[in-house]
Amino acid sequence: MRQFIEKLPKAELHIHIEGSLEPELMFEIGARNGIELPYASVEALRQAYEFSDLQSFLDIYYQGARVLLHEQDFYDLTWAYLNRAKAQNILHTEIFFDPQTHTDRGVPMERVITGIHRALKDAERQLGISSRLILCFLRHLSADEAMETLEQALPFRDWITAVGLDSSEVGHPPEKFARVFDRARKEGFLTVAHAGEEGPPEYIWQALKLLGAKRIDHGVRCMEDPILVETLRSAQIPLTVCPLSNVKLRVFASMADHSLKRLLEAGLCVTVNSDDPAYFGGYLSENYLATQQALDLTYEQIGRLARNGFVASFLNQDQKQQLLKKLETYLSEAVPK
Repeated sequence: MRQFIEKLPKAELHIHIEGSLEPELMFEIGARNGIELPYASVEALRQAYEFSDLQSFLDIYYQGARVLLHEQDFYDLTWAYLNRAKAQNILHTEIFFDPQTHTDRGVPMERVITGIHRALKDAERQLGISSRLILCFLRHLSADEAMETLEQALPFRDWITAVGLDSSEVGHPPEKFARVFDRARKEGFLTVAHAGEEGPPEYIWQALKLLGAKRIDHGVRCMEDPILVETLRSAQIPLTVCPLSNVKLRVFASMADHSLKRLLEAGLCVTVNSDDPAYFGGYLSENYLATQQALDLTYEQIGRLARNGFVASFLNQDQKQQLLKKLETYLSEAVPK
């Protein structure tokens, strides 16, 4: 099963590029930019990755992002993730980035997005990985600040497929950003939103109805609302679930308690993703492995999760079919008879 998962052709639809900043690279870029970190070593920093909830993680996450100042920093960050993706047979990735984390520190949007975009283009040519870029608004900041960020992003619209909503969920409902998402859709962007991770099922309803979300990021608390589950199932609205993240942030007490298998058995379009892998103990293959082992997922269920990843992507139908064909070929050969 381990070998099957490691070689499985995959798509990743929920990865925060700033959350892939490994301690080693954080120290390296910090030294390059003359920024001292409040930790004595890589090991001391890793030991700080014990989180009680989403906010305790975000505090360290934003602190780590301070080392990112120059276009090359954002290139190096993205390139490091893409090489890990290649090693895990990720054929397509849809990457979140948080421009406000950087523009609020005086780092221009152009510098951030150009570094990321250059790495994505290089990965397409050199690694054979296709990608899409999703700009996320920080929900703990105001809707006016989100609108300003959207304005700053418009010159780069050809590089951005969708906009999303992340950061502290509780107390910051999707409805707060309805006007911003209306404008984003008018400008031609697709929309997604983090909802139903720590926040209630009502936040998922708001993301669907008020933000026009095409996918729900996390969404694991939907099981508390049977009508919502049926709505998600009948419309096949994808959920980008991040198992290791959910356990690390205490959304579930253990992987054995995770709802992913129940979501899958309910007929929902569930996908597996890594969220902020540098902080949560694993990239995409590790999330598949941990979930499979704890929930006793079958080869067929693992194959369905991988299939859902490609189906739920923002690729066009021809591109999806090409990648699905690779997956089906692999499954026909690798699944034990």
